[in-house]
Amino acid sequence: MAVNKWTAAEIPSQAGKLALITGANSGIGFHAAMELARAGAAVILACRDLQKGAAARQRILQELPQAAVELLQLDLANLASIRGAAREFLTSGRVLDLLVNNAGVMALPERQFTDNGFEKQIGTNHLGHFALTSMLLPAVQAAPHPRIVTVSSIAHRGGHIRFDDLNWTRDYKPWPAYRQSKLANLYFAFELERRLRRTDSNAISLAVHPGVANTNLFQAGPGQGGGLLAKTIPAFIALTSQTDAQGALPTLYGASAPMVRGGGYYGPDGFREMRGYPVEVKAEAQAYDEAAAQRLWKLSEQLTGEIFEGLKR
Repeated sequence: MAVNKWTAAEIPSQAGKLALITGANSGIGFHAAMELARAGAAVILACRDLQKGAAARQRILQELPQAAVELLQLDLANLASIRGAAREFLTSGRVLDLLVNNAGVMALPERQFTDNGFEKQIGTNHLGHFALTSMLLPAVQAAPHPRIVTVSSIAHRGGHIRFDDLNWTRDYKPWPAYRQSKLANLYFAFELERRLRRTDSNAISLAVHPGVANTNLFQAGPGQGGGLLAKTIPAFIALTSQTDAQGALPTLYGASAPMVRGGGYYGPDGFREMRGYPVEVKAEAQAYDEAAAQRLWKLSEQLTGEIFEGLKR
């Protein structure tokens, strides 16, 4: 008997809903925005580079002329930019049905820092989204059945949070730093769900991962370092990856499928979850460490200065 494979064609009508997607100008974020708009959602492309964001918006409108697509400038590596973007949205008075924490950087060959002095991967991938979600939570909780979807990675496997040196001020290694940030995404998504449940919120928080998708993350991260790694990346991607449109399916599933649950984790159904169609998957054991998640939450509040008002520990 054939097993049903969930595709974007199964997205329920999103008419009347508003979605905000970080890093929506390319890759998984772009395809998630395209398909949610196709299903009737109004979509905000939250992008650092407005020129690239405008080009992405135009691509969507060329295919979907009636789509409601707008831009919001957002640099997740800058807390002032995050606060400005959140204020701009909140001033509009709209509720937010769907927040997709998608943007990220990967395995930067040399240690880089955000404008606030955080190592760039933990700063962008986790702390930036932590702060943004905190600021937008009132608008999210004002929606009827909102979802917060945080995009992690199979790279969380083997990840470890360096609580004594979160910013890798010593002995920087690109991939361990990336794994830390992706494990942090899971700690955040699962701890947020626990706190939402303790306050009887109507919102749910869940996590997804794209498998190995052929996006510009590889070129913008390990591909820029030169040497053997940069030379082998194209062959590795060709052998193991799927398209960015296919890689967006778990995000779309988490954002729209009726069967998803708060605290769930969704990724591809293929070998080692590298490619395939979205299903519920299991994160590695350390991702469910509640004590570590609470410790990271408290540290994230201290570093960003953002407190999730009204959410109980």
